[in-house]
Amino acid sequence: MSTAFIFPGQGSQSVGMGQAHYQQNEQFAHYINRANEVLGFDLKTIMFEGPADKLKQTEFTQPAIFLHSIALYNTLDASPDMVAGHSLGEFSALVACGAVSFEDALRIVRRRGELMQQAGEENPGTMAAVIGMDDEVVEQICKQAAKQLGKEVIAANYNCPGQIVISGDVEAVEKAVELLKEEGCRLAKILPVSGAFHSSLMQPAYDGLKESLERLSVSEPACPVYSNYTAEPTIDPEEIRSNVLNQLLNPVLWTQTLMNMHENGADSFVEVGPGNVLQGLVKRTLDNVEINGHQ
Repeated sequence: MSTAFIFPGQGSQSVGMGQAHYQQNEQFAHYINRANEVLGFDLKTIMFEGPADKLKQTEFTQPAIFLHSIALYNTLDASPDMVAGHSLGEFSALVACGAVSFEDALRIVRRRGELMQQAGEENPGTMAAVIGMDDEVVEQICKQAAKQLGKEVIAANYNCPGQIVISGDVEAVEKAVELLKEEGCRLAKILPVSGAFHSSLMQPAYDGLKESLERLSVSEPACPVYSNYTAEPTIDPEEIRSNVLNQLLNPVLWTQTLMNMHENGADSFVEVGPGNVLQGLVKRTLDNVEINGHQ
């Protein structure tokens, strides 16, 4: 029996996240307090008390979700056979398998959040959830909308069969949503996000993060890490570094990642972090697997 540990990304945050664990578990509290020291600002209060609008800002959301996930992971007696994380969650996965230290990853995640927020301001874009449509049809409609307007829109998150998030220029995303509805899509809805994540509009964030990642110390992990960028496992430190950078401009291949993990022996999936979004995605992607979560 192989166990895959999976870690959530942006969107799983909520005010009050981690507060009960903080009060009940000394080890969890240690990581929260350490994060405040490393970051030099009070992330704990933003997580526990909000306000929601502040916690929703990418520069705070990303370190908050990462911190909750890793503080919680370290309270478990876990020895994963493989790990993966959805978008931002890939950094939690890298710490869980020992490839990157907690402090280094926290600094990088904070920087990533700031850069992505800035990129969203420099290159305004948006994202939309698309449900009930084959991947190939969504890809074709994105190409059609992009061609009509001469602006980018791509399939950016392959979350599970029949559930994709598209990303790009605001007008192009709106056009794609319109075409998808005409095509009979069950749901195509613009999301309240601060940028066109996982598209070329994130180029400024890519450029800024490249520098930080080049200085990041990456070790060989204790188990394979499945990358969002390739959906394939790796234990190569340079490949890991390159994958988390390329992830910014390219789609999150989550459906493909789950299928590959299962094919390579994972019959138990454990989500660690705020919320239970990934457990739902596993359920809709794979049959006959055990699914658990720690929130």
